Amino acid sequence: MSENMVVVEQCRRRLGPGVEFVCDAFSAPAGVQMALWGPSGCGKSTLLNLISGLLRPDSGRIEVEGADITELSEGRLDRFRGERFGFIFQTFNLLMPFSALHNVMLGMRFSDTRPSAEWRPRATELLDRVGLKHRLHSKPATMSVGERQRVAIARALANKQRIVVADEPTGSLDPKTSTVVMDLLLELCREEGVTLLLVTHEQSIAAQLEEQFDCSGLIKETES
Repeated sequence: MSENMVVVEQCRRRLGPGVEFVCDAFSAPAGVQMALWGPSGCGKSTLLNLISGLLRPDSGRIEVEGADITELSEGRLDRFRGERFGFIFQTFNLLMPFSALHNVMLGMRFSDTRPSAEWRPRATELLDRVGLKHRLHSKPATMSVGERQRVAIARALANKQRIVVADEPTGSLDPKTSTVVMDLLLELCREEGVTLLLVTHEQSIAAQLEEQFDCSGLIKETES
C-alpha cells in the first residue's frame, strides 16, 4: 500500500460544555477506500470535517498529502481544500437553478486546477460515465434522488481531486438505488486513483470498502 494521504495525531476539538472530540491516531493510505463508521453521534462526521478543514482542531496535527493543514491560514486552507477535496453529501447540495452539466462545471469554476476550456468536456465525460448523458441539460428538480446523487459524484471528481469525502452519501436513497450509487462511486474512485473517506452508520455499507475505521468512542465527556 502507498504512503499515507491523511494522518491525524493527538487531535482535540471541544464540541460543547462537557463534550470533546478526541482522536489520538488515524491514517489513510493514498488511494484507499475507507469507511468511517459507527453509531449516530459517535464523531465520524466531526473527524471527516476536521480532515477536510471544514473544522479546526483545538490541538493536534492533521496532515493531508504531507501538509499540516492546522498551520494554514484560512485563505490558504480554502485553496488547499478546493484543489484536493471533492465532497459528496447526503442531501446532494446541488444548485437547483442550474442544469446537471452546469452543476458539475461550477465545481471546476471555483478551483484554478483546470483550464476553463476543459470544463465542459470534463463535465460531459463524467456525467456520461455516471449514466447521465441524456440528462446533461436537466435541472435537479426534474431528476430522481439517485440521479441527483450521481450528479454530485460527478461534481466531486470533476477536478481530479486527490481525496473524496462522502458523508452518508446513500442516506437519502432506497436500498436498490443505494446499491447502484455505491457501486458507481467505488468504481469511479478506483479508476481515478482517488482516496475515498466515506461516513456511514451501516455496517453493510462499510463492509463494501477496502478498510474500515471504527469511530465509536471519539466523543468524550469531560469535567467542564
